[in-house]
Amino acid sequence: MKTRVAINLLFLFLVIFQTPDLHADWSSDWKQTVAAAKKEGRLNLYVGRYGQAALLDEFKKDYREIKVVSVNGTGDQLATRIAAEARAGKTIADIYSGGPNSSYSSLYRGKILDSIKSAFLLPEVLDESKWYGGKLIFTDAEDQFIFVYVALPGIRGLSYNSNLVNPKEFKSFWDLTNPKWKGKITSQRPTETGLSVNLQFYYYQPELGPEFIKRALGAMEVTFGDRRTITDWLAAGKFAICHGCRQIEKASGQGLPVEDFDTGDWKEGQPLSTGGGSISLIKGAPHTQRRARVHQLVSLAQRTNCFAEVQ
Repeated sequence: MKTRVAINLLFLFLVIFQTPDLHADWSSDWKQTVAAAKKEGRLNLYVGRYGQAALLDEFKKDYREIKVVSVNGTGDQLATRIAAEARAGKTIADIYSGGPNSSYSSLYRGKILDSIKSAFLLPEVLDESKWYGGKLIFTDAEDQFIFVYVALPGIRGLSYNSNLVNPKEFKSFWDLTNPKWKGKITSQRPTETGLSVNLQFYYYQPELGPEFIKRALGAMEVTFGDRRTITDWLAAGKFAICHGCRQIEKASGQGLPVEDFDTGDWKEGQPLSTGGGSISLIKGAPHTQRRARVHQLVSLAQRTNCFAEVQ
């Protein structure tokens, strides 16, 4: 089995309820915020690929007074839904956790986000020296709205059918352009969210560059489709290689002949991406005590190690 590790960029999910040296000036405010959140009793969480039951189950154990209503989907789906609800004057989501591209392109540019940075209260969060790289990581120009809390090493969504492909034959990304694979590759459409990190890596990697993209996604006679369809095609053996397939580990666990390429030892290296690891506050959200919920969810993810997967 492969090893996939989601790195907490920001010491992320802090153990906020076990800090012994609480200062009265913010401790009182924090306690009041948590009490108000419990009284309000609900959080509408629109969440992408990191909406695992483990995190929410732990949250429910610790905060039984707060009902978490989660809505799952791809970044495009959720961002489109949030924007549509906002335009209709019927904002439902309190918090969106998903890919930074969908947050930036649809929600940030659409001025649908509130400042999440202004919601930070705890000293452990505000002290940037405690974070990876010595600063809080945001993807918006103001460093206010799209908070990044996870990094994923490796090329995501580059998969193969194990009945058709011997992964040991691949030592470089250029091996994906071997003529033997021409017409046997499927891919998510490059204009959709999900491939952007891979495409940026290919473009800026000196040994790959634009020519690799042209050959890998053009000259190889690639067949494009949506994420679910291309994953089904790969599992059925219709195609040998896939750019952008999802839930490969789940499919493999069900006995389907699909695996992700392990690109860690490939010649050109691999990128570090946020994946779906960003979080934002939605402007005009129905539940006002979101500050507490943000910290509580972040804390729980750290304590339950939900963002680290080692197999």
